Amino acid sequence: MPNRLAVLVLLIPFPLLGQSRFDGTWRMKMDSLEFSTTPEEYLVADGVYHCVSCVPRVDVKADGADHKAQGHESYYDTIAVRVLDSQSLDFTFKKNGKLVATSKETVAPDGKTMIEEFRNAAKNAPVAGKAGFLRVSDPPAGSHVLSGKWQMRTIKNNTDAGTLTTYRSIPNGLKIISGRESYEAKFDGKDYPVGKDLHSTVSLTLIDDNTFEETDKRDGKVLTVSRMIVSSDGATMRVESSDQQRGATMTYTAERIP
Repeated sequence: MPNRLAVLVLLIPFPLLGQSRFDGTWRMKMDSLEFSTTPEEYLVADGVYHCVSCVPRVDVKADGADHKAQGHESYYDTIAVRVLDSQSLDFTFKKNGKLVATSKETVAPDGKTMIEEFRNAAKNAPVAGKAGFLRVSDPPAGSHVLSGKWQMRTIKNNTDAGTLTTYRSIPNGLKIISGRESYEAKFDGKDYPVGKDLHSTVSLTLIDDNTFEETDKRDGKVLTVSRMIVSSDGATMRVESSDQQRGATMTYTAERIP
């Protein structure tokens, strides 16, 4: 399973006490997603799975056993890769021995497209869906058909989880509730911890009454920078997110839930 852009939909409360026009719950419109990403590159050969484009790179045996995923501990610390057949592989991700997520990647018979089915293991906020990819380079001779470079074209969640974020005003800042996480940050550009994960931080900067930027870090290293622009009527918000490690961007529209 390749890296995914971590886009957090955040809303700006005015730096005043009380409720702002941006408070409430917002839903990402999946059909508005647009990608400008570097292709995701894999190589499956000689019994080993290589995620060349992963940051950091992943190289593990495709034997179905759990293997350490060094550098990815903020999300999972082991990965198990299993070749199902000539067209498909499945992946199991765990952290501290507990299941985090699973996925299955299947290449179409003509070899030109690929579908990834994904699901996390959260009981109170399950996320499941599919992502569609288009091949942009052929697999090396003798490798599994999943090998090569793929460009993500579509992504669709089968559940609301992962698409909903709730925002509540705090003095000069925002309380953010997303999935199982709840945390607070002020519009002062300083780093604040994301939930109980002391390695992950977020900082917010107010640009104007309708725009702010969010910077997400891991151990002090910038991962993503996102700009949120709220419409004049407060009904929708445009999100522009940039993955600083992979040079990828994602944009979409979020709508307020009445």
